[in-house]
Amino acid sequence: MSTVLYGIANCDTIKKAKKWLTENQVAFEFHDYRKDGITDQFLNDAEAALGWEAMLNKRGTTFRQLSDEDKADLTKDKALALLKEHPAMIKRPILSHEGQFHIAFKPAQYESIF
Repeated sequence: MSTVLYGIANCDTIKKAKKWLTENQVAFEFHDYRKDGITDQFLNDAEAALGWEAMLNKRGTTFRQLSDEDKADLTKDKALALLKEHPAMIKRPILSHEGQFHIAFKPAQYESIF
């Protein structure tokens, strides 16, 4: 199975994850939400594995700039719609490896995955 790192190219955590994967000779594909887009299939699969609460970055600028109405009464469906419209709100990185999804990056975490 392939390994795919999902995120945004200019994100510092993405850069650290890419560096770790490269230095540890892990072949991977990088999927940039801004350039490559995001599909309902990815959102649904990642949400089923990780949960929408874990995927939604409430600390980022994009979320903070949403209207109070958009931020109020979040449900799974509402959150996924917002993530599709504003992929910068997805916590980064999300790693897909051997059919499993992992979120965030810590060297020890990646060592246990690979």
